[in-house]
Amino acid sequence: MSTRALEKAVAIPLEPSAMALEGVFIAGAGGDAGAVIAPPHPLYGGSMDSPVVNELAYAFEIAGISSLRFNWRGVGASAGEPSGESDAADTDYAAALVHVEETVPGRVVASGYSFGAAAALRSAAGHPRVDRIVLVSPPPSLIDAAALADFSGALLIVAGDRDPLAPRAELEAIAEAAGRARVAVVPEADHFFRSGLSEISRTVSRWLEI
Repeated sequence: MSTRALEKAVAIPLEPSAMALEGVFIAGAGGDAGAVIAPPHPLYGGSMDSPVVNELAYAFEIAGISSLRFNWRGVGASAGEPSGESDAADTDYAAALVHVEETVPGRVVASGYSFGAAAALRSAAGHPRVDRIVLVSPPPSLIDAAALADFSGALLIVAGDRDPLAPRAELEAIAEAAGRARVAVVPEADHFFRSGLSEISRTVSRWLEI
């Protein structure tokens, strides 16, 4: 059965308002674990239709982990006005985390791409059920040092070796300082993974099996 056949459209409540975010849920074969996937910046065309976001969903499917990807407020069928503010992104991500927690009984993986990766890290820090984080091409300037210090689980950073927005050397320095993070570099890939896109699902799914 294809990933597309397993997808279920869901509405993610943005409490206490009456607004909701558009999301797509895929039930994992493992049943117990879940993951949240955040798209890139909403003001620069970032949506859950991003090839990188879909590649992450495929990685979780391979690993037997349920996944929820979503559109930021004001994007696609999500209510509200688009915002590039971190507070709005954190509220949106937190709503998606709540939805996953209410859907699966076990551990949760926080993940995101670019701007969404930074939101994933901030939202996951100190969260009791999040024990792993997967960040794809996070711009170093957006990585919250305090959130990174607060997270005690395992962290994977995936980056292209030709990405000027998320330079490999800076991400490796951040990972080394964190002491519990791994950086996986995709050869010849830029920020948009025009090359090496399939390496994301291979790398992430293998790491999740460890």
